[in-house]
Order: sequence, then structure tokens, then C-alpha cells
Amino acid sequence: MPLEVGSVAPAFALANQFGETVRSDSLVGGAVIVFFPFAFSRVCTDELGQLRDNLDVFDAAGVSLVAISVDHKYTLRAFADANDISFDLLADFWPHGSVTRSYDAFDDVHGYAERVSYVLDGSGTVRAVVSSPHGQGRPMADYATALSSVEAAL
Repeated sequence: MPLEVGSVAPAFALANQFGETVRSDSLVGGAVIVFFPFAFSRVCTDELGQLRDNLDVFDAAGVSLVAISVDHKYTLRAFADANDISFDLLADFWPHGSVTRSYDAFDDVHGYAERVSYVLDGSGTVRAVVSSPHGQGRPMADYATALSSVEAAL
């Protein structure tokens, strides 16, 4: 079950696809944190491609966009290069899924992230949750609606 709206999101520090450490406290102004199962899977490739193609939606809302999976940073680099993804893809590889677990987004049965996204305001408070069942991408329209909750909180 995802974190509740109004709760404070857990802090994290993870390597991105370039091996650089990205800390949650560096996501100033708010963030959308997108948990996804695996790089190179069909649904994840489509879904992250939609995010890439709609970065202006996130920029207009003044939030950072990051995506987290349990893939290794080298896999995420190859995925980003193959799909022209410029936003941070964060590796929650080891300890396996520790950040994903702290966000209640880990599927313990299958060992990967569930499809859940958190919209955070500038203080790290969860303002909205966007999720979808396994095998189905999250619609961009859901992100636009969720981002309005951050703008309303400002």
C-alpha cells in the first residue's frame, strides 16, 4: 500500500545512470518520484518515453522528475542512452530495493518496484499518488491532475 497523502516522504541518496549521487533533499521545489519495475521492459519503456516526451509538464509545475528501479546503474545508463532519456534514473540496486521498500512501492513476491509515483511538494510532503496495476502504464493525464495538488499547496 503506497505512502499516504500528507505523509513526509523518506529521504534517500541513490546513484543515477551516470553514477552521480542524487539526494532527495536536492529536489528543490517539489518532485515527482516514479517507481518502475524494469528498464527495457515493454510497458516501462513506453511509460518512461511518455514522461520524456512530456517533460514540459513537469518543468511548468516547477518540479524535478526522477525515476527509480531496482536495476543497476549500468543498465539504467544503457536504457537512458537507448531511449534518449535525460532525467535522472536512479538505481535502487543494493541493498536490493531498500529505498523502494521505504516508499512502500516494493513487490516482495516478485522482487521489483510496483508502478507507483509520488508527487511531493518542496518540503517533501506527499501531495498525490499516481499508480497503476502491473502491466499497465500510468496515464500522463493522471500526472497533470496530480501536479495541480502541488500548485494548490503553494
